[in-house]
Amino acid sequence: MTNFTKEAVKQLSAYLNEPEWMLALRLQAFDVYESLPMPNTQLEDWRRTDLRRLKLDEFGPSVNGDAGADATIPDYLGKQLTTDEAGGNMLQVDGVVKALTLSDELKAQGVIFCDMHTAVAQYPALVQKHFMTEGVRIDEGKFAALHGAFWRGGTFLYVPKNVKAAAPLHSVLWVENGKTFTHTLVIVEESAEVIFMDEYASANGQQAGIHNGVIELLVRDNASLIYAGLQDFGANMWQFNHERGRVGRDGKLDWVTSMMGTRLTKAFQTMELDRPGAWGRMSGIFFTNGRQHLDLDTQQNHNAEDTTSDLLYKGALKDKSRTVWQGMIKALPGSQRIDGFQANRNLMLDKTARADSIPGLEIEADDVRCTHASAIGKLDPEELFYLMSRGIPRKTAVEMSVQGFFDPLMRRIPFEGIRERIFGRIVEKLG
Repeated sequence: MTNFTKEAVKQLSAYLNEPEWMLALRLQAFDVYESLPMPNTQLEDWRRTDLRRLKLDEFGPSVNGDAGADATIPDYLGKQLTTDEAGGNMLQVDGVVKALTLSDELKAQGVIFCDMHTAVAQYPALVQKHFMTEGVRIDEGKFAALHGAFWRGGTFLYVPKNVKAAAPLHSVLWVENGKTFTHTLVIVEESAEVIFMDEYASANGQQAGIHNGVIELLVRDNASLIYAGLQDFGANMWQFNHERGRVGRDGKLDWVTSMMGTRLTKAFQTMELDRPGAWGRMSGIFFTNGRQHLDLDTQQNHNAEDTTSDLLYKGALKDKSRTVWQGMIKALPGSQRIDGFQANRNLMLDKTARADSIPGLEIEADDVRCTHASAIGKLDPEELFYLMSRGIPRKTAVEMSVQGFFDPLMRRIPFEGIRERIFGRIVEKLG
């Protein structure tokens, strides 16, 4: 097995036949990775997530990217999730493209939809300018640096100025070999619009696996992006993600996150509202069971006046699972007349589960409206009794109560197919 070494960085870049600038970025990222210690519970961002059981070098990078030829991919992946038929579909196994389609109409509009390696080769000017420069940076932490050095596979989506993409786009990643480092880069130019669904999944393997991903969503002035990220990895997977959206003047980013799988997830999700009129909404839904550990660190950064952010994350917990949500709304000096809201609500289905909910505000302006809320509760026994007294079986009554708990968040998701996919998975996990 190849470990994470500088020689492995060079082998990966050579195998992919990358330009010198990408190799230079990888090597720079590797130097940052080596200079940083492994995160531990002494660090505030990692205080509630212990990585002592993670043996990082046992994974090693996916240098050659060979995807399992005999991979069995569930039928539900890639199924239609929006009313309008997807204009672009891509399936990757372990970061290697297995299928890619893009409609003639989207091609005529100048929309670019491909894997990241094709983008590096064919659209270097676009990629070099934006790859880990405006969004996530290689110096944001050990796992961000590790990703910069060993990223493999992922999705590139570019929508030109004034183009309203004629149809949604849909990307699916299936993990077969247990280690992936995919990168998603979305650029929506001025006054453009697009809908993008991004799915991640794997089977429950016997050996531990890892996904170390980066998602960069760049929304220019007066542009609009609806982004839905659906994660359903197997219970053997460790996931470390850095995700950032940037929104320009009068731009809109509607960001949906669903997390159902993994053994452990640590994700940093940041919304940057950079210019007046920028609007961002973050809707997160998660369900944990067994001994799953989910740690979400969200930031809503108001970097300009007259900006609006709205975050609602809801989760249900079973068995001995644990979740952590730590959120922050930040307003820079001069960011007046902003409106920021964040809420996290958790439903405890077993006494042995645990949820930590930590909202926060950091306000350096004096004309703002910022509110936050968090709650941890359990199913109402009187509500269950009422439903059961009407002849409804307890299992169905619990499902109905859980559905009612998630309903306010589900109504924020603009596509019935996505809502059905998420709730169907919740029902499965309820057992």
